[in-house]
Amino acid sequence: MIPIKTESAWRGTSDCRTCAIREMALFGSLTEGDFAHIHAPIDDLAYRSGDTLHAEGQAAHGVYTLRSGMLKLSRVTADGRQRILRLLRPGDVVGLEALATECYDSNVTALTDVTVCRIPTEVIHHLSQRSPRMHAGLLNKWQKTLREADDWLAAINFGTARQRVGQFVLKMRHSTDPSLSTLFSREDMGAMMDLKLETVSREVSHLVKIGAIKAVDKQGRLYRIVDESLLLAAKG
Repeated sequence: MIPIKTESAWRGTSDCRTCAIREMALFGSLTEGDFAHIHAPIDDLAYRSGDTLHAEGQAAHGVYTLRSGMLKLSRVTADGRQRILRLLRPGDVVGLEALATECYDSNVTALTDVTVCRIPTEVIHHLSQRSPRMHAGLLNKWQKTLREADDWLAAINFGTARQRVGQFVLKMRHSTDPSLSTLFSREDMGAMMDLKLETVSREVSHLVKIGAIKAVDKQGRLYRIVDESLLLAAKG
């Protein structure tokens, strides 16, 4: 099992009423009266890049809402390869499967420094029974998670290597500045798109060469989209 660093991550308990991303998060539909039914602490946690929040098959006691940073969901294939299923951004919910199976079905790792709220499963079960708004919100989040997983796979797991990398660049655009896109290690990108590391590096270099994107930092993680049409028209 992957070690989990929780002792050093705890920052206190969260105040969901004043949460800056409450409208995006799981409790966005709750009223003040609904909060009176929360009888267990909701932990405010911070993880460093590379830390693991939970591992595949681990017993689940909580669901996470991502407040800042980015997470990756991955599983290990039968031949021992890591396969990244999708990425999560602020407002996304992690571990909803815990409500049905009582264990996590994927590894969740911080791609950047992150902050999350960990909500005990008993709190969500209790609220779901007491609040129609919470129950409806939970179903909406579950449906949104499934739709995004399907969209993610459709966008970056079909087509030529060049098409996949081009779509990945577009998928990773910043919500506040769509002209910027954050890429990760070529190894992580390969695991997301089922491509070899060398193939990803070659295709990223090609997009730079033809003027589709331009590196902003020396680490090769942040890029500016110069010509979106070149990304959309990428051909193998």
